[in-house]
Amino acid sequence: MDSLQTTLFNYTVIFEPESDGGYHVFCPMLRGCHSQGDHFEEALANISEAIELYLESLLADGMREPTNP
Repeated sequence: MDSLQTTLFNYTVIFEPESDGGYHVFCPMLRGCHSQGDHFEEALANISEAIELYLESLLADGMREPTNP
């Protein structure tokens, strides 16, 4: 039987209100990892997915996920 290992990471995200409504949100620790949403909850869900995909892409390329020093 295969053993599955789950690792939990915590990343800070910054929410910036947009002038026309909604939010721009990004993760400073993950360069280029940005998203947006019309409402706070949508922006949070979108950045969570963006972070997950970002980390999956790093791992697929044989790189390690960034961690806080």
